[in-house]
Amino acid sequence: MTEEFAGRSVVVTGASSGMGRAEALALGRAGAKVWVTDVAATAGEALIEEIRATGAPARFVPVDVTDPQAWARLAACIEEEDGRLDGLVNNAGVSHRFGIVDTTVEDWRRVVDVNLSGVFYGMKLLAPLLQRTGSASVVNVSSTAGMAGYFAAAYSASKWGVRGLSKVGALEFAEAGVRVNSIHPGLVDTPLLRSGSEAFVDESLRSVPAGRVAQPGEIAEAVLFLLSDRARYITGTEIVIDGGLTSGGLYHRILDGLRAHDEG
Repeated sequence: MTEEFAGRSVVVTGASSGMGRAEALALGRAGAKVWVTDVAATAGEALIEEIRATGAPARFVPVDVTDPQAWARLAACIEEEDGRLDGLVNNAGVSHRFGIVDTTVEDWRRVVDVNLSGVFYGMKLLAPLLQRTGSASVVNVSSTAGMAGYFAAAYSASKWGVRGLSKVGALEFAEAGVRVNSIHPGLVDTPLLRSGSEAFVDESLRSVPAGRVAQPGEIAEAVLFLLSDRARYITGTEIVIDGGLTSGGLYHRILDGLRAHDEG
């Protein structure tokens, strides 16, 4: 265990699996007190035992990010135990790969509620604790679907919304010393990515210059950087973690196709 985050309290939403789990474990190894939140209580309780095994404190609080009252209860717990909050990672999210016509009204509301409203509630209801710190950091997990055109209506809209809301937060909370940034992962080897077909992953990889999916720990490293004092002058921006997908994926795919044509 390192001491970079010793004495600091950080909330991670959707922490029971995937990227959230990797982020929570990395924070524990760095010495932070991790507030693990999720709707999956059994997995959440197991995770805090893993974090405690590293020597760091951890607490599990069940939070449905779409419920403002659940956020209020979390804020009350943190107020009682710590009286302040040094970091917030709004990681919870759901995937939905359907276009406008094929997206039901119910699915639209569900995806936007989790992916976007959850971020809003987190920043709003934990703001007093974050502002009290004087040097807190918020990392909102968006997606490459929030950087470029994408075929998923609700998912894309929610992730573009997270990007914009993060910039609003950076402006609003700057005077209190709270930094707000967004990260934009591409293909990450998590249950969320694998919730669709393997064909989707294989076809998508043709546009990734790095030629592979990211591991959750690689995303966690970027999150810890933004939470740390090393990023103390970074706010209102986005970090894209996608192996070159959005910056050069189109031409990578064209060049790959041309090479295949020449070899054929």
